[in-house]
Amino acid sequence: MIQLALRETVTAARRAPLLTALAVVTIGFSLYAFGLFGLVALNIRQAIRAVEERVEVRAFLQDSTSIDAVDSVMATIGKYPEVARVEYVSQENALDRARSEMGEFSDVFDQAVLPASIEVHMRAGLRSPETVAAVAKRIGSFPIVDDVRYGEEWVGKLYRLRTIASFVGIALGLAFAAVAVIIIGATIRMTVLARAKEIAVMRIVGATDAFVRRPFLIDGLIKGILGGMFALLLTWGTHRAVNQYFFQTVFFDNRLMLLGLLAGAFLGVAGSMVSVGRQLRRI
Repeated sequence: MIQLALRETVTAARRAPLLTALAVVTIGFSLYAFGLFGLVALNIRQAIRAVEERVEVRAFLQDSTSIDAVDSVMATIGKYPEVARVEYVSQENALDRARSEMGEFSDVFDQAVLPASIEVHMRAGLRSPETVAAVAKRIGSFPIVDDVRYGEEWVGKLYRLRTIASFVGIALGLAFAAVAVIIIGATIRMTVLARAKEIAVMRIVGATDAFVRRPFLIDGLIKGILGGMFALLLTWGTHRAVNQYFFQTVFFDNRLMLLGLLAGAFLGVAGSMVSVGRQLRRI
């Protein structure tokens, strides 16, 4: 059955090579639009993740705090489940960092003495405003801590931005997928209409709907995979052009590329199923 369906698919492609090429290119461009959206969403996610890694709680220590007391507090904080790592910043290191980060104002720090501090870096997935605020409150309860800062307003805005980006990404992704299904369905429908007489003859001689559908589903599967490969090539070319002329971006890993090809195959089969189903109901 499968071999017969494959043979019919190859025969149909040989009969109408331009129609087959047009279907593959159309599917490819529809998936290319979806791929571009995925690439943009991936890079936005990477950028937000890079910013999230800078979320930290900084506890400024009281003057003349002993090293033993600092070590004890750091050991306790390091055991918090929300904490990834804890670092001690001495007064000298704080001064050097201020001079390097704000070189144009380095003379301002010549006589200044910045307080020593403890930098607390949060674990991935545990950087929500509520979690960071709770950790900051616990750290502020230590006697050696003079003040605690973690950029409350900045952390809140970052978390809201991530939430909005996630919802918008899902909504646009579903919209692009729906458009791709419609375009693919319309493209494959041309193939179905071109073989309408053949389908009618098959129904007359007693062919079942499953038998009629099978070659078209395989045809949609093959065109979806070829279109997915074409879209992936176009997306990679766009990625290289952006990297060369504008700014550096990341590309899909092997898992995401395979997922893209599978998505193309699925959309091709779905489009074929819808188009053939409509044609069979008219016969």
